Amino acid sequence: MQKITDISDAVAAAAFRRLVTHLQHRHDAQNIDLMGLAGFCRNCLADWVMEADGQLTKDEAREIIHGMSAADWKANYQTEATPEQLARMQESVAKNAGHE
Repeated sequence: MQKITDISDAVAAAAFRRLVTHLQHRHDAQNIDLMGLAGFCRNCLADWVMEADGQLTKDEAREIIHGMSAADWKANYQTEATPEQLARMQESVAKNAGHE
């Protein structure tokens, strides 16, 4: 069985960049929906980049992932979360317990 540690850093970096480019293109994919489905979103990804780098601020990391400031992204693309979306997010995030 192949593991993530079996791929090179170059391959992982290329896949990561493609994911970020995809997320920057798909503004219709709301963070709340990503959280409800997968238990992570653009902001989580930015936090992981910030933690891995050790020098970036949260705002700098979010700008890298969003392709603009987080405030601009939120103002231009984020919609109000529904109670159903919030419930799905809470249920999904609970599945992350013990993973990290």
